[in-house]
Amino acid sequence: MNARRVAWRVLRDVDENDAYANLVTPLALREARLSRSDAGFVTELVYGTLRMQGLYDAVIASAAGRDVDQIDSAVLDVLRLGAHQWLHLHTPAHAAVSESVNLAKSVQLARSAGFVNAVMRRITERESDEWIDKVAPASLSTSERLAVTYSHPSWIVDDLTRALDARGHAGEIEALLSADNTAATVSLVDLRLARGADMSESRTTASFGDTCEVDDRTPYSLNLISGDPGAIVRDSGGQIRVQDVGSQLAALALWGARDTARDEKWLDMCAGPGGKAALLAALAERSGAHLVANEMSDHRAKLVRQAVAPFTNVSVSVTDGRAFLASSERFDRVLVDAPCSGLGALRRRPEARWRRTPADVSDLVRLQEQLLESAAHVVAPGGLLAYVTCSPSVSETTDVVTSVMSGRTDFSPVAVAPVIRRITNDAVSPSDAEAYVQLWPHINNTDAMFISIFERSAK
Repeated sequence: MNARRVAWRVLRDVDENDAYANLVTPLALREARLSRSDAGFVTELVYGTLRMQGLYDAVIASAAGRDVDQIDSAVLDVLRLGAHQWLHLHTPAHAAVSESVNLAKSVQLARSAGFVNAVMRRITERESDEWIDKVAPASLSTSERLAVTYSHPSWIVDDLTRALDARGHAGEIEALLSADNTAATVSLVDLRLARGADMSESRTTASFGDTCEVDDRTPYSLNLISGDPGAIVRDSGGQIRVQDVGSQLAALALWGARDTARDEKWLDMCAGPGGKAALLAALAERSGAHLVANEMSDHRAKLVRQAVAPFTNVSVSVTDGRAFLASSERFDRVLVDAPCSGLGALRRRPEARWRRTPADVSDLVRLQEQLLESAAHVVAPGGLLAYVTCSPSVSETTDVVTSVMSGRTDFSPVAVAPVIRRITNDAVSPSDAEAYVQLWPHINNTDAMFISIFERSAK
C-alpha cells in the first residue's frame, strides 16, 4: 500500500476512534508490509502532521478561505499531510500538490480532488517562514503567537510557561515547545541488568550491533539506533522493554532513596500499563522485596500482568487506588504514578495536545490528591512514598503535594536530586534547589517527569 495512504488511514483512526498514534502506527506498518524507508516515511508523516496540526490548520484555513471545521475531516487530513510535506519536509511544490490530489482520489475522495488541488497550490505559494508570519502575526499576544508557531493550544503554552517560571527556567518556553515537536529518542530498559544479572562485559554499544547504543543516564537504559523496537523486545524474551529514561528514573529514585531491607513490601498503586511496575519488580527481586502492582481497570490490569509475567515476586490487584484509604495493609515503599494530563509526553503522544482541555486538568487534580492521600495512609512507619506525574503542570505537581502534605507532620520530603545524581553517576544532574525533581525534554531529553519522595516518621 502507498505510504501516504497508510499515514492517512492512521490519522483517520486517531481522529475517528480516539486511537493513539504510538499504538496504531506500528500495527498499520506491519499490516502494510512496507520497506524500512517507506515505514520511516509513514512514521514521519503521522507524527509530524499530528505535532504541527495547529499550524497546518491555520495555514489551510487561510489558503482555503474558510475555517477548518467547515472542511470534511477526511479531506482535512489529506491537506494536513500535504502541508507537512511542503512546509516541513520541503517536498517540491509540484509533488506536494500532485501527491495530495492522488491521495484524495485513492481514498474515495475524488469529488474533493479539485478542492485539494486548489488549496495545495495556494499553500505552496509561500515558504514556511512566510506562512508563519501570515498566520501568527506580531499583533497576536505572545502566547497566541507561540501557540500557532509551535502548534500547541494556547492554554498549554500558558500552563507550561507557568511551570518553567516556577522551576527557575523562565524564558525557556520556546525551547520546550520546540522539543515537544522533535521526535523523541526511543529509550529502552534492560531488565536483566535491573534484576542484578552480571552482564558488565556485554554492557557496551558494540554488543548491540547497529540496533542500540548504551545510554549512561541510567545503569540499565539503551537508545534505539535503528530497527523495530518491538523486535528487540521479542528477541530479548521481554527482558528489554521500551521505556523513557524519565520513567526509569522515577522507579529508580524510589528504589535508590535508601538501602532495601529483605522482605520489604512495595506498592505500585496506579500500575497500568505496567512499565514502571516491571522495573520495580526487577529491582524488588534483586532486593528480596515483594511488589503489589495495583490497577483499577480490568483491561489495564491485564497489561500489568503481561508486563510483570517474568517475575515471581509480584502480585497484581484490581482496586481503585482510593480504596486503600480504608486498608489495614502497610507498605515499605509506595509509588503513586498518578493519572495526569500527559503534558510531559507530548513528544511521544502528539495527539494528546489536541484532546486535553483545562477542565480535564481540574478533574485530574482532585483525583491526584485523593490517590496521594490514600497512598500516604498505607505507608508503613519509616517507609517511603513517591508521587510521580508525567506532567510538569504546577497544578498537578507541587500544588497537589502541598495540598496533601502541608498539614501533615508524619511525612518529610526526601531530597531527590542527590538520589538521581548518584543513580546516574551525574549523567543527569538536576538542581538541588527543591526536594523534588522536574525533568524536561529540552534539558534532559526525557519526558517532563515530576518526581517527589517523602519519608514517614518511624513512630
